[in-house]
Amino acid sequence: MKVYYQCAPCFLRQAKEALELATSDSRLRLEIMEEVVQLLANKFKAGAPSNAIGTGIHRLIKEKTNNPDPYLDEKKRGNLIAEKFEPKILAALEEDPTLKNYIKAAIVGNLLDFAAMGVNFDPSSILLKKLKEPIVLDHSQELEQALNECQSLIYLADNAGEIVFDKLLLEKIKSYGLDITVALKAKPILNDATIEDALEIGLDRFSKLTTIGTDSVGIIAEEISPDFKKELEKTDLIISKGMGNYEGLTEMELGEKLVFSLLNVKCGAISQDIGIEEGSAAVIRIN
Repeated sequence: MKVYYQCAPCFLRQAKEALELATSDSRLRLEIMEEVVQLLANKFKAGAPSNAIGTGIHRLIKEKTNNPDPYLDEKKRGNLIAEKFEPKILAALEEDPTLKNYIKAAIVGNLLDFAAMGVNFDPSSILLKKLKEPIVLDHSQELEQALNECQSLIYLADNAGEIVFDKLLLEKIKSYGLDITVALKAKPILNDATIEDALEIGLDRFSKLTTIGTDSVGIIAEEISPDFKKELEKTDLIISKGMGNYEGLTEMELGEKLVFSLLNVKCGAISQDIGIEEGSAAVIRIN
């Protein structure tokens, strides 16, 4: 996805919050923010890929503050919220065990995103409410057909906490008989999940775990490791979680591969790109 005008203030808001999480040194915060503004001056222009700019900003903050994981506490908070709500989500899934309802639960988990929504966002008040709402843009029937026809799946994970809900969907998908690989970040960035986060919740019980080989926001074709590139080339089906992966995949050459994105629309730019209102849930076939 290319940048929209709304992306610029969002980048600055994220940079402010990341700096406040990464360091308490106000002088250093100012110095780094000057560099962030300069990065935007150089990179923010029509046609620029949005998640590549975000990646540059967050890497800059990690490097200059010497803090490799500014969102560590936010990731722990996300895990706690997810664990608290898992029994309630499971109860709702027992009442309606269709694949579509498991997909909705995974999309609800996408709200556990303190980067997109802000560090003061409290998702606990709306998780169960969102599970009852319809999927506004819904290609879930096509996705189920793909699960019946394909042999292998790469599941591009998004945030810590959110992966608790992904685990429920992956357990459901396992009944379709696919060979499942979950791809995570090689190093921390934002509140994105790493292999360590996935192991903590037992995601390895339902899938092979791997990394995309880097710490980009979402996925960036030029940055993924050679090993992960081979895995992408071999797989029949990709399921992508979240806005960052959507932004990256829509910039990639995907050939004939089936690709679906599961997400909550959490900003005006994504809303405009997809064509549905902010706050909406979506299952989109993007290739």
